[in-house]
Amino acid sequence: MRRRSTPYLLLLPGMAWLGFFFLIPLASLLATSLQRPLGPSTEDGFAPALEFTNYSAALLAYWPQFLKSFAFAGLASLIGLLIAFPLAYFIAFRAGRWRMLMLVLVVLPLFSSFLLRTNAWKTLLSSEGFIVETLNALALLPDDRVLNTPIAVIAGLTYNFLPFLVLPIYASLDRIDKAVVEAAADLYATAAARLRTVILPLAAPGVLSGVLLTFIPAAGDYINAQLLGSIQDKMIGNVIQSQFIIVRDYPTASALSFMFMVTILVLVLLYIRRVGTRELV
Repeated sequence: MRRRSTPYLLLLPGMAWLGFFFLIPLASLLATSLQRPLGPSTEDGFAPALEFTNYSAALLAYWPQFLKSFAFAGLASLIGLLIAFPLAYFIAFRAGRWRMLMLVLVVLPLFSSFLLRTNAWKTLLSSEGFIVETLNALALLPDDRVLNTPIAVIAGLTYNFLPFLVLPIYASLDRIDKAVVEAAADLYATAAARLRTVILPLAAPGVLSGVLLTFIPAAGDYINAQLLGSIQDKMIGNVIQSQFIIVRDYPTASALSFMFMVTILVLVLLYIRRVGTRELV
């Protein structure tokens, strides 16, 4: 009996932590999302109820922000992937003795505040900055500005979450047996053919993991849209933050949070079913 119960006893602290800090808050969030108002104003408070119409009303009111969040996160993940894969490939196969230094440089921004990094982008993308002046000189900006546009929001998301793409891809590329690549070269495969038929399939787990690690937090982010975007560029995280803190419409905010979390959970489950849990390690 002792041997049989030992694994469960070892799991007990982790399960207790998960229950106390995740399941209980989740149940509280669900209960709050079903509350009904006691009066015409949110200041009148809310009472426990089963108001499932809170979900449909919240979705009808804020579905554009839902779509915008997933669109911004998807574009940031795609652009980040186009940057991260060549960088990770160079570090894994070409960096040599500079490998550790380049990895440190990749993760170094994470040692500073997320808010600080986003504010730095606000300075870089200002109308008086070098980037905007250069783009205007080349006539590449239709509105003569980048700040307070979707471009700035996507750029901020891409930059802030880029390390979460580079590191998993690098880990997958670093595990590739170099002899396999050399064998493909010995069989007269071109560099493009080696990349397409050998390296990319073997690096796919890292690519998929990196995209997942980037897309999920980017979709729920609200700092980049708040600091870099305009009112039209608000994401669902901005709406939830506003409903909780400013409007204090807790049922609507909770309903939006719960729907967003369920949507992300469905996407993750589809991902795991598609690639398998073994591909995540």
